[in-house]
Amino acid sequence: MRLQAITSPLSVLIIVCLGVFVAALDQTVVVTALPSVMLDLGIPLTELDHASWIITGYLLGYTVAMPLMGRISDVYGHARIYQVALVLFALGSLLVALSPSLSWIVGSRVLQALGGGATVPIGMAIASGVLPPERRGLALGLIGAAAEAGSVLGPIYGGAIIHFMDWRWIFWLNLPLSAVLVAPLALLPNQRRESARVDYVGGLLLAGGLAILSIALSQREVFTATSSIPYFLVGVGVLVVLTLVFWERRYWQPLLSPLLFRSAAFLTANATQFLVGVALIMAMVNIPLMADTVMGQEPLQGGFRLVRLTAAIPLGAILGGYLMARVGVRRITTVGLLMALGFYFMRGWGAQVEDPGHTFHLLVGGLGFGLVIAPILLTAISAATEEYRGTAASLVTVARMMGMTLGLAALSAWGMDQFQRRSLEYDTSLTQAGVTLFHRFFYVAMWVSLAAILPALLMRPGRR
Repeated sequence: MRLQAITSPLSVLIIVCLGVFVAALDQTVVVTALPSVMLDLGIPLTELDHASWIITGYLLGYTVAMPLMGRISDVYGHARIYQVALVLFALGSLLVALSPSLSWIVGSRVLQALGGGATVPIGMAIASGVLPPERRGLALGLIGAAAEAGSVLGPIYGGAIIHFMDWRWIFWLNLPLSAVLVAPLALLPNQRRESARVDYVGGLLLAGGLAILSIALSQREVFTATSSIPYFLVGVGVLVVLTLVFWERRYWQPLLSPLLFRSAAFLTANATQFLVGVALIMAMVNIPLMADTVMGQEPLQGGFRLVRLTAAIPLGAILGGYLMARVGVRRITTVGLLMALGFYFMRGWGAQVEDPGHTFHLLVGGLGFGLVIAPILLTAISAATEEYRGTAASLVTVARMMGMTLGLAALSAWGMDQFQRRSLEYDTSLTQAGVTLFHRFFYVAMWVSLAAILPALLMRPGRR
């Protein structure tokens, strides 16, 4: 009776959501801990760009690990590989806690991310396997909400630990948390496909290509053309991807199933997800930045301003998953993409914004971002055959991360250029130049959100 309780769909969903939450927590937990880490390791402020790799390394590892780990779970069983992912996450956390130098901590963070990144697609695959089709949308919405909640609460969690303890305790505490989650997973049935194989060469090529392209697209010089290095990296990345395509056409069980890329449902879900990623990073950067600059508020106030948007995302994810079976994927996604309405309202912000209108604008945007999570995931996963379910979940997550990477680089390059031009036009008022600049940012984000409606209207779950 006790075994049935542990392996019930609800219990499995809770375990999966907790694992995803803990892994997502570590995406942003270091943001508030970075000054303490730099002080402890003796890293001067002049090397902040190097220290930022403590954050970037995790995000990069989190992204590139997903496709290969997703496929490994399809072959060797989702439950067992989810356990392995949590063990890797715990091992990385242990090494971070013991780190004596910057290079050690960055390498350990990458290892930690290899496990953390794998929890998301494998968790989605597990939920899709243990729940009936009519409840999968809600389950995927809950998993998406757990991931978003972890990212939102990460800085607050890290700040609270540092207030009472040393920064290393952020990572020491991951060990018991991971152990509590690993144990019940051993009781789940594990379906291993004896005839299936993992394309490790393809996995390494894909990881390498994603890593190189992510680094290249994160450089603002891509848009300013002041350096040839990003273009060189893009060329190398494209070459690696072409090599991957050549390899995949010859391998009898490719990492990237051709069925996925012949599926209109899969392609439209990824296109929508990519554009959502671009819009999301523009919101997450510009909202606190506008508060800290032209509004003249303290950084903490800017952070709480952003929380009004990000805290609404998990709520929207659950609501979207719940309503999806009743009103359909395309309708929910289209309504969610009216997060563009939130950006439209933000275009009217000045140096002073009063409540309740200000909070309403942020809630509209946050709920919109949340509503689209479950429909996009369900469309992508339903396009895959059972043996590629984890792979499909990982690729659609990567699409969002790549959109955020490109959006951040574009924002950095275009924003600096626009600010310099605006400050010349409004040389008597830098505040007015800043307000005009942020209005343009929100205007672009609004149109990116509206553009995402087009592929969203073509999404049809279950069709390959």
